[in-house]
Parts: sequence; structure tokens; C-alpha cells
Amino acid sequence: MTTAKERLIADRDDTVKLIASLSGDWEGLVEASTQTGVDDEHDPEGATIAFERARTEASLSRARTHLTDIDDALRRLDLGTYGICEQCGAPIAAERLSARPAARTCLACAR
Repeated sequence: MTTAKERLIADRDDTVKLIASLSGDWEGLVEASTQTGVDDEHDPEGATIAFERARTEASLSRARTHLTDIDDALRRLDLGTYGICEQCGAPIAAERLSARPAARTCLACAR
């Protein structure tokens, strides 16, 4: 059985890799769009490029937020407050922490 810290570290490693991959995708999309001089509004391919840029940017933002959440969970582990709901102070169920290791709240407060 893996510990919470092991799950968080593995999730962090995966998230860092995802951020690196998405950053590469983002840079490629930006470079491709500047080299082609596409007018998104009038070019049939422009909407696709704009969509891909927006999708990649949103995914990158979510991944960065998730990384921050993981780092915060690791900090809470070190402080001894991991697994305690930040809103009501009750323990967070093991099942919730297993599914969402960086969870800050119990299921009742998350709703």
C-alpha cells in the first residue's frame, strides 16, 4: 500500500511532466501561428489554431493549479494537518484522499 506522501509525489512528478509537455505544445502552436501569419477570423484553419491555443492554455492553467495544490498538500503533510478539512476541521475520508490526494476539504464541505 502506498502512503499519501508517495501518492502525492507520484502525482507531482506526473503533473510536472504534463506541464512540460503542454508548454512544448503551447510553444509549438505559438510558433506555428506566427510563422503562417494566419488571420483567425477569415482563415478556415484559423479557428482550429485559435481553439487549440485556447485548449492548450486552459489545460496548462489547470495543470499548474493542480501542481500548486499538490505542493500545498505536501506542506500540510509536513505540518501534520494533511487529511483535515480546511473548512470544518473534520477528518477527510480516506476514500476521498485516495481519489483526490490533494483534497483540502471533506466531501460535505466540498459540496
